[in-house]
Amino acid sequence: MGSYQQAGIMTQTHTGKIALVTGANKGIGFEVARQLGAAGVTVYVGARDPQLGEAAAEKLKAAGSDAHFIELDVTKLNTIQAAAETLRQKHGHLDILVNNAGILDKADGPPSTADPAAVRRVLDVNFFGVLDTTQALLPLVRKAASGRIVMLSSGLGSLTLNSDPTWSFAAYKPLGYNGSKAILNMMAVQLSWELRDTPIKVNTVNPGYTATDINDNSGTQTVEEGAAETVRQALAPDDAPTGRFVETGGEVPW
Repeated sequence: MGSYQQAGIMTQTHTGKIALVTGANKGIGFEVARQLGAAGVTVYVGARDPQLGEAAAEKLKAAGSDAHFIELDVTKLNTIQAAAETLRQKHGHLDILVNNAGILDKADGPPSTADPAAVRRVLDVNFFGVLDTTQALLPLVRKAASGRIVMLSSGLGSLTLNSDPTWSFAAYKPLGYNGSKAILNMMAVQLSWELRDTPIKVNTVNPGYTATDINDNSGTQTVEEGAAETVRQALAPDDAPTGRFVETGGEVPW
């Protein structure tokens, strides 16, 4: 880990910062929101289901966070634009955008058998939803003193790891999911290059194999462990690097 990750960022106050986490009503997204809230950040819980989103925000508030539900379905541009307008009116900027929302599809699979419709569904959420969300909110991130954009990717999006027959997940080859994370990685690389002359940091995180609904809670990590690196990147100081693919403990090969 870089030296900035040893700096005790969770013990610092980040009061006044505004964050939006997509897909934050459960799993890693909720835990990221919880940890950001505990660090003093005002957190917007992005969720497509108002009932679930409100319940998540209330749970965070009960734990002491300044948390608010905001309706955001990454497949519905009108909700993305409405969320951006709400944040613009209330705060005028956005310090932290965490693109967490993502799906798996049981009809996805290796190239020879994957249902093309399933591949499209996965790409629609995991890539195009992130693209739409990032484009809509980037003007607000640009207005922050030092914005952070964090992309939730996966080791499954690494071309290097996918091509390694000795990798522990080498046999897991859903084209839509792995492909969506690979193109998300490309988006992060290109966006960080576009923003290289600004104080905005754009980094991609592999949370690791975490027990959540997306894998029927079969993951070997807790959500606290799975959220840790995303939170570090969201709260990284101004001298932190940008354009990296990271996980707890180090770099992930592209």
